[in-house]
Amino acid sequence: MFGDMMGKLQEMQQQTEKIKKRLDTISVEGEAENGLIKVVATANKKITSIAIDDRLMSEGDKEQIEDLMMVAINKAIEKAENVSNAEMAGAAKGMLPGFGM
Repeated sequence: MFGDMMGKLQEMQQQTEKIKKRLDTISVEGEAENGLIKVVATANKKITSIAIDDRLMSEGDKEQIEDLMMVAINKAIEKAENVSNAEMAGAAKGMLPGFGM
């Protein structure tokens, strides 16, 4: 029984590693002010690009840009977290039927 349990744990660990690698290939986007700032991140919550519209840059309001950057980054991270949680929950459900996730 203990060996079977260890086997399941190793299988879960391998599955988790596969999911983490797959999450690196999934992109999510957060934006602010109707797309004037766009942030792209992986589902592993790593920022891969930031785009600031030239119109916003020409206005030169540093504080506004900083605020909008925070909004866009937080939206991207939230989406990444949702994707990550869904992937992990699906894997756990498959590995541990009846676990209640």
